[in-house]
Amino acid sequence: MIALTLAEIERILGGRLVAPHGAATDAALGETVVDGAVETDSRLVGPGSVFFALPGEVTDGHRFAAGAVESGAALVVTERELELAAPQIVVDDGVIALADLAREVVARVRAHGRLKVVGITGSNGKTTTKNLLRAVFSAQGPTVAPPGSFNNHVGAPISMLRVDDATEHLIVEMGASGVGEIARLVGIVVPDVSVVLKVGLAHAGEFGGIEQTQRAKSEIVTQLPATATAVLNADDGRVMAMRDVTAARIVTFGLGDADLRAEDVALRPDGTAFTLVDGDARTPVVLRILGEHHVYNALAALAVARELGVPIAEAIAAIESVPRAERWRMELLEPGDGVSVINDAYNASPDSTAAALKTLAQLAAAEGRRSIAVLGEMAELGEFADEEHDRIGRLAVRLDIRQLVVVGQGARHIHNAAGLEGSWDGESILVDDVDAAYDVVRGLLRPGDVVLVKSSKSAGLRFLGDRLGGLDANGEASA
Repeated sequence: MIALTLAEIERILGGRLVAPHGAATDAALGETVVDGAVETDSRLVGPGSVFFALPGEVTDGHRFAAGAVESGAALVVTERELELAAPQIVVDDGVIALADLAREVVARVRAHGRLKVVGITGSNGKTTTKNLLRAVFSAQGPTVAPPGSFNNHVGAPISMLRVDDATEHLIVEMGASGVGEIARLVGIVVPDVSVVLKVGLAHAGEFGGIEQTQRAKSEIVTQLPATATAVLNADDGRVMAMRDVTAARIVTFGLGDADLRAEDVALRPDGTAFTLVDGDARTPVVLRILGEHHVYNALAALAVARELGVPIAEAIAAIESVPRAERWRMELLEPGDGVSVINDAYNASPDSTAAALKTLAQLAAAEGRRSIAVLGEMAELGEFADEEHDRIGRLAVRLDIRQLVVVGQGARHIHNAAGLEGSWDGESILVDDVDAAYDVVRGLLRPGDVVLVKSSKSAGLRFLGDRLGGLDANGEASA
């Protein structure tokens, strides 16, 4: 975080500065400068950090404030006064205070430097696109992008607070589980470029349907000024409808009629290739990331890079250097005996699961290998859950996936639907848990098989993918 005095932070947060327990609060305390990392997890606190003690669904950050001070926190932001051996600022609402601090810090950096902000949303692909853009902009200058999927009302402001006066690019994922959440994030920092990747059924149960999902995702462009740019997926009608709710300049990407488009898309054992078409220019691109659906993420990243002045050849070189989408996202593992494991079990929606199955089918067919899909529950689908799991089961059959292993009762409709297809007889196996799935798959495996492991994070199949791929609990190759 940029350097601020305690008095400045007190004013920004609208809180009350309290001296360390047993000491008197005086003017000198307010002049104390802090510039450490802002954290909400006490385990990440180090010397000079600012710790926000936020109440949560599972536990309460106030319980860990004293431990944060022991780890070196220079300031604790809290919703109630505590007995601490460090200064604290007491606020009415810690989440609002966190947003207020992020808003002020980004505004100051923007005023003093060359900072450009990119916001990304979409039902699928946010993290991959963010990682591609991080590679592009890091090669150009100091860049801040969130670790993992820091994209909610807490994670996104934490990411924003990583900027300093040298930062040239800030990339912010903007996720949501309801209408109004992205608008609040945009209210903290209005992007110079906003990207909308896709409107799908991810989290549809929380949103209340696809129309509400579209409305929520559109919030990333509705507040943009005419000086900003909205980068939209030309192949998604719900995304393209957002042209009508923004004053920003529109740039499109896709496989059809778009400003930047991809042709000659081809899946390869070592990644995905396509030809980038930009006006009259045609340029080959070879991603190391597996899956044709990641072509959209690459196109979006290249569109943003072009808008912010990065030479297209440099941008392509950067995205081609990215070795994988992210841990547990289309991660290709080679445990031996010619077996390939695609571990894509960090998130799962109907769209991303369908895309992963198509990738499995294409890769296996191209090389004459047997395909095995290990599928778990797609969470947060609400009333759409049964129908969408059923659809995935039927799709697996129609794609000629040779063996299906379905894990857990939450995913049983995949198994049931596959069994109802007349062309299948026993090629789907339903098991209760991850351990049973491991035993079944290990018993099925033959040299040369291609295995996809896909589920929502809550199903825990990402660890099954690691085991099948020859990795230990730390993600390292097993002995």
